[in-house]
Amino acid sequence: MEDFFRNVSRYPRYFISFTLGVLYNALQPLLPLLKRPTTAVALIGSVIAGFLFLSFTLRAMLGLS
Repeated sequence: MEDFFRNVSRYPRYFISFTLGVLYNALQPLLPLLKRPTTAVALIGSVIAGFLFLSFTLRAMLGLS
């Protein structure tokens, strides 16, 4: 039973390291775009537009006002 709890306690660490690894690999190609002002504005605008699109879509789907 002790082995079971030791094994289960490893899952949160795995989840955190997996999530950080995915975020790191997703953001790494975008970092060079932030060096030029034109592409930085476009990238930040795209992130904000994507967040707003997701927010409005979820509000409409869930019937929130």
